[in-house]
Amino acid sequence: MSKEGIEGAAQKGVGAVKQGLGKIVGSDKLQAEGAADKLAGSAKEAVGKAKDAAHKASK
Repeated sequence: MSKEGIEGAAQKGVGAVKQGLGKIVGSDKLQAEGAADKLAGSAKEAVGKAKDAAHKASK
């Protein structure tokens, strides 16, 4: 897996934790930050997967 893919997966995980914690403590701000982190992580992970696919296709 590419660096972007790993970073994206990690960022999605952090976002999920933030979002869940925000729900528990009743913080709309924390929930929104978590959702944004999850979205950004998904995008970064998709870039990583695309790079991996391009690398495999070029072999």
